[in-house]
Amino acid sequence: MNVEFTVNGTAHTLDVEPNTLLVDVLRSTLGLTGTHVGCDTSQCGACTVHLEGRAVKSCAVLACQVDGGTITTIEGIGTVDDLHPMQEAFRECHALQCGFCTPGMIMSAIDLVERGEAGDEGSVRAGLEGNICRCTGYHNIVRAVLHAAQRM
Repeated sequence: MNVEFTVNGTAHTLDVEPNTLLVDVLRSTLGLTGTHVGCDTSQCGACTVHLEGRAVKSCAVLACQVDGGTITTIEGIGTVDDLHPMQEAFRECHALQCGFCTPGMIMSAIDLVERGEAGDEGSVRAGLEGNICRCTGYHNIVRAVLHAAQRM
């Protein structure tokens, strides 16, 4: 089936099987490997992207469901020379170690801030539930989100 959607500002028309996951299209077809596959069960959040401006786990979305939609991946929010405020905050606050969860964590955190739900440590922790980090213990991640919220 043909699916039309925009990813990071670029329009795409693709022929996909009805059971093709969005994460597979992003990674395998479009080469956007910043969207990670961690669990395939929508439990870890490593595959989080924005669909119509809201954070979604792309391993739980079929490609055919995004027909006509707009998607933003980690590759679409900043550049090496011009980081998004959330990326900059993660760097400044040392909010990553291995980096595997970082793209999904950042995409979820941006949505959290844009919805106005990152007012304090408790709300950030609750808002990031469903994004698993196996390295950091979350302290610096929460600090980074609160730091970026002031800049965004």
